[in-house]
Amino acid sequence: MGCGSCGTSKDGAPSGCQSHGNCSSGGCNRMNVHDWLANLPFSDPESNCRVVEISFNNGSRKDYFKNTTLHYYGKGEMVAVEGVNGFDVGMINLTGELVRLQLKKNNIDEKSPEIKKVLRRASEQDIQKMVETKAKEANMLIRSRAIARYLRLELKMAEVEIQADARKATFFYIADDRVDFRELIKLYAAEFKVKVEMRQIGARQEAGKVGGIGSCGRELCCSTWLTDFKSVNTNAARYQNLSINQTKLSGQCGRLKCCLNFELDTYMDALQFFPNDADMLELAKGRAFLIKKDIFKNLMWYTMSDSNKHYPLTLETVKRIKAQNKQGIRPEELETAEIVTSKPKEVEPEYADLVGQISLKSLEKTTRKRRDKERSQHQSGPQNQGIPKGQQNQPRSNQPNTRGPQKGPQNAGNSNNRRNQESRPNNNGPRNQQGQGPKQDAEK
Repeated sequence: MGCGSCGTSKDGAPSGCQSHGNCSSGGCNRMNVHDWLANLPFSDPESNCRVVEISFNNGSRKDYFKNTTLHYYGKGEMVAVEGVNGFDVGMINLTGELVRLQLKKNNIDEKSPEIKKVLRRASEQDIQKMVETKAKEANMLIRSRAIARYLRLELKMAEVEIQADARKATFFYIADDRVDFRELIKLYAAEFKVKVEMRQIGARQEAGKVGGIGSCGRELCCSTWLTDFKSVNTNAARYQNLSINQTKLSGQCGRLKCCLNFELDTYMDALQFFPNDADMLELAKGRAFLIKKDIFKNLMWYTMSDSNKHYPLTLETVKRIKAQNKQGIRPEELETAEIVTSKPKEVEPEYADLVGQISLKSLEKTTRKRRDKERSQHQSGPQNQGIPKGQQNQPRSNQPNTRGPQKGPQNAGNSNNRRNQESRPNNNGPRNQQGQGPKQDAEK
């Protein structure tokens, strides 16, 4: 939850926000909580809850401390609290009556003597000491993993959290089986010179500490608001008609997504009206097998063994056919339900001439003309080779034979005319060269 869910102060910025309302979701503190009981008036101020919820390590861990001082601590303030043989520094995450509800949820007595106390507001020296100590966590995590690998222990070190005064370090690890880490603690204490505490967590808790973005595009539920993790199995996916695909159903922790349980109750309530023994229906032409259930439309889809067509049936139709089958009656065909969709039909946009100068039809027409012209030239090219330009367009019967001398009176006359044309001077210019010279000689 981002700063928009925090309480708003007089100047407009969320109270307790370290970025003054400009950070993204979870930028100030992971698992932020909106105190919806902050402005609730009380008749007896002394009855107000004196326990506050404090978050450590940017919200990855939360704990409850008793405020025995006379100061009022608002959300977002840094305070120094009791630690192991020292002190620790954390941020106020929740105050007031909402803390009392959280204590009741976690079965913690508000007056228990085991609850540690808030010492004071964190000074600049306390905050500077905490920053110097937190800078060592990354190198300590790398070194701790190397030592665990050296001892060949079947565990994965997930996170290391150091107390603000650098006197204690908590190592969070993941292991499938029980691990004997007595030798590991000795090496850690000698290497890091701190008091060592080993704490086992699960894969979901590790994902909550690391954080990230889920497949839905939002921050992980385990790192923002989900604190108690319930078991999730594949039956939740089957009830919701989801494909059993381990890749799609698994979260970043490698386990089934916690969100599979969010809508499970709604699906279970809707499935109460569906018949349980309707996986197969007997018909006159064969058997119909159930392939899927549309819970929100109250439809059951069937298919025949001899075809791939799907038939949607209403619940009343399925119950009636099932009752007829028990009496030995087989209906002739399935009474399919009409599927009504509210999605508007998409209309394909037509071509619009935005320029106003050319169109696709004119381009196609020009291309067709050019193609026909090239084809005609290609076909007439070999036939007109060696023929003067003036005689190419004349009928083929009037064109002279250029294939060589042939016998006959016509060829002889043509040869005499060609000989007379070559011997006489050209008086008519270029026109005689186009095949009109022999006609003029014959007229003269």
